[in-house]
Amino acid sequence: MTLQENELIKIRRDLHQIPEIGLEEYETSDYLLKIINGLPQENLEIKRWKTAILVHLNGENKNYTIGYRTDIDGLPVEEKTGLPFSSKHEGRMHACGHDIHMTVALGILSYFASHRPKYNMTFIFQPAEENASGGMKLYQSGELDEWMPDEIYALHDNPQLPAGTIGCRKGTLFAGTCEIHVKFIGKSGHAAYPHQANDMVVAGAQFVNQIQTIVSRNVDPIQSGVVTLGHFSAGTTGNVISGVCQIDGTIRALTQENNLLIQKRVRTIAEGIAHSFDCELEIDLHQGGYYPVENDDNTTEAFINYMKNEDDVDFVETLPAMTGEDFGYLISKIPGTMFWLGVDSPYSLHSEYLAPKEESIMLGVNAITGYLKNRQESLNK
Repeated sequence: MTLQENELIKIRRDLHQIPEIGLEEYETSDYLLKIINGLPQENLEIKRWKTAILVHLNGENKNYTIGYRTDIDGLPVEEKTGLPFSSKHEGRMHACGHDIHMTVALGILSYFASHRPKYNMTFIFQPAEENASGGMKLYQSGELDEWMPDEIYALHDNPQLPAGTIGCRKGTLFAGTCEIHVKFIGKSGHAAYPHQANDMVVAGAQFVNQIQTIVSRNVDPIQSGVVTLGHFSAGTTGNVISGVCQIDGTIRALTQENNLLIQKRVRTIAEGIAHSFDCELEIDLHQGGYYPVENDDNTTEAFINYMKNEDDVDFVETLPAMTGEDFGYLISKIPGTMFWLGVDSPYSLHSEYLAPKEESIMLGVNAITGYLKNRQESLNK
């Protein structure tokens, strides 16, 4: 039984109403399992890890395994789309389109469950992409080892592309990210007696200023990097010198080498500020599984060549994006390709108004299923 467009749209709307954040996707996981259990089971094996679902399709030839991954979590966003199938979970929304991702994955899975593939396939319904490096945790758990793919694919919806358009590129598609958490701890005091205190507003301000030199003076200008400090908190009132300053931000870089370089410079600058102000420092630079998404040359060339030559597919070659994705960890372990699926919305990812066009679902299912069928036939393992 291959799921039809009307069934997929209903599935998407059902999923859209029950968004859950990372590693809490219990209702979502149960719903997905219900759909998967309704597919032909002859060649299927299913197992769960936390809220993840792993589905293995036994192919005619068991020497090779092709993987397909979708994320399943939502965001802590209050939905404002006004859709009749809006989120039923207060303060939760599929504002990054993972409901579209899951639905497309189910459509592809339904085809191969009904048409036994030449080679094995592993479908990964992965939790916690947004906040907890779910891909890395799943991989490191060992649950995937038995069904480990030899190559792997994943999509991300793109509101800026027309519905159903496929976008991809060789090399880096998404940046690697790293969270910055810095706390300077000095000594509070009366505003009239600065010599008796250790002012952490000034220390924090120096840190913010010096951080601005990293990308301009340490990163190769031909390459890309971003250091954004989005939170600065110190003090409680105007006539008290603050003894604590908390600063939080993010690093974005298109290569892991530059990400590590920027991390090193952030740490060095923070330690230098702490030394010069004779204050304590607490610093946490947390990258987790958010490595750059670096597409494999072999799988990506095959993917792009197929999509370019299909009359029913609109393909565009895209530029790298500075957004992050924890598929970067999986693709650092397994060669593969990530790509965009256009969903044509005037609102950006993570917007409380994001409303992807549903015609993108079937267009995506058909294009990706077509590629995976072609890939199966072209391999000689």
